[in-house]
Amino acid sequence: MTQAGCELIYQEKASGALAARVELDKLLLQVRPGDTMYIYKLDRLGRSLKHLLDLVAELQRRGIGLVSLTDAINTASAQGRLVLNLFASLAEFERELIRERTLAGLAAARARGRVGGRKPGLSEEAQRTARAAELLYKARELSVDDMARSLRICKATFYKYLHHRGVALHVQPLPSPVATPAP
Repeated sequence: MTQAGCELIYQEKASGALAARVELDKLLLQVRPGDTMYIYKLDRLGRSLKHLLDLVAELQRRGIGLVSLTDAINTASAQGRLVLNLFASLAEFERELIRERTLAGLAAARARGRVGGRKPGLSEEAQRTARAAELLYKARELSVDDMARSLRICKATFYKYLHHRGVALHVQPLPSPVATPAP
């Protein structure tokens, strides 16, 4: 990097696949329009091809050049931009292939009678808790907050369990407003 004339050198201490890239974040805060960012190799810059392409697009938008020393790519040249656009096209093509394969696999599984997704209903433990919720609710001795707390579930889950059991909720009528004489 020093042979390439770099003034500031940032080097990550951890794997490039990690989400937190402290040195890259520092570098991105430091660079200004007209600067050129030199990297050893393209695959060291991004966690994935999509991340790399997003990062390159951000640099271009900000007017910052990118040179990859090992890959001989320079975004200031037409050839360098062509190579990066080729990468972007290949990444989009790959995403579309994965999507098509996934959809075809799901369709084939459905044709074989396989139903995807979560099993409907409640687990055995949840069914026991739902039954207890129903009994507590029908006893009408505690508030809903207290019933849910005693079952160690939230109020939303308590109501979900009642609905699952087909329990009709008690609706208390609102008190009638009392007419008061005008002063």
